[in-house]
Amino acid sequence: METKGILVLSLLLALATTLECAHKSPGIKTTKAKTATVLSIDGGGIRGIIPGTILAFLESKLQELDGPTARIADYFDVISGTSTGGLVTAMLTVPDKDNRPLFAATDINKFYFENGPRIFPQDNVSAKGPKYDGKYLRSIIRESLGNIAMNQTLTEVIIPTFDIKLLQPTMFSTSDGEVSTSKNALLADVCIATFSNPTFLPAHYFETKFEDGKTRSFNLIDGGVVAVNPTQVAITHLFNEIVKGNFEYADIKPMDTTKILVLSLGTGTAKFEEKYNASMASKWSSIDWINPIIDSYSASSADMPDIEVTSLFQSLGAEKNYLRIQENNLVADTTSGDLATTENMKTLENIGNRLLEKSVARVNSDTGAYEPVEKGGTNSDALIRFAKLLSDERKIRKAD
Repeated sequence: METKGILVLSLLLALATTLECAHKSPGIKTTKAKTATVLSIDGGGIRGIIPGTILAFLESKLQELDGPTARIADYFDVISGTSTGGLVTAMLTVPDKDNRPLFAATDINKFYFENGPRIFPQDNVSAKGPKYDGKYLRSIIRESLGNIAMNQTLTEVIIPTFDIKLLQPTMFSTSDGEVSTSKNALLADVCIATFSNPTFLPAHYFETKFEDGKTRSFNLIDGGVVAVNPTQVAITHLFNEIVKGNFEYADIKPMDTTKILVLSLGTGTAKFEEKYNASMASKWSSIDWINPIIDSYSASSADMPDIEVTSLFQSLGAEKNYLRIQENNLVADTTSGDLATTENMKTLENIGNRLLEKSVARVNSDTGAYEPVEKGGTNSDALIRFAKLLSDERKIRKAD
């Protein structure tokens, strides 16, 4: 409980600082609502098939309630994704010529199955530099997303990247794109950047313009350097937008988690195997530390946001408003982020389907293990409940 208290306090203090310095951004339309809604999608390369499967299920349930044209973007105020999750976010929110979502949720896994083997070609691995040249990834993302800019997404989007030249996180959001031309990058460029895991794919360079015409340059790599799990990024962004007046809710205040619904989708983690211990680590050279450091960072970057958000919602009595769906028992080939063989992709899709029937689980902040929630039902039960809440909220907004 002491750990939970510290984590919640740190988040509260960070948000309090945000509230003190926030100002209303000009020129952004307000959104009236009674419940704020957030969707977050982890990074994980080809394992994006797992959340793709979950999203297809959720959209099918929304369509049962609201008709066949219902799309995920119609129901969420903020969608955030890192790396492969950034690509999923873009696909869900990029508009077609009629200003409706260009892709359905069922198109996500189709994209991976059709393009994954060419994004991560197993027979064309580079011996020097990044494992893959990234040429096909850049081509297919530009072809899929076209010339849509950040300020044109169908709902508020926030995508983390990391600027390797400045050594600092760089976030791209719809609202930033609306108020600053230098942050109004092409959605395709942002997706390529957040997908660019530096061991797999080249860093991505592009330029934008400031209002005075001067050039702004970006030297970006994978958003997973910032947050493999961007749930906390998304929630903080939502609170920022509320304070600035960009979301006008009937009776929601910042930090009021009882009136915020958050769905966080993971891409799976390896089975807990106790790979390392203090005795082993005490003997490692600097070279020996490379893989353990990567493993440790990846695990903490995915787990810490979940622990903090879980603690926040529990402390404020709103634990049912936060749903994290994550498979924490991946083994063998399924742990890979780039093994895009037909067999492995089908296995990942099967894992997503089986995950729907698993019990709702919540992370234990002391052990890091996911534990079934008593009387929580299955993940599919929870998603059906979320679909009803999302549908009801949309009807309220339409009535207003």
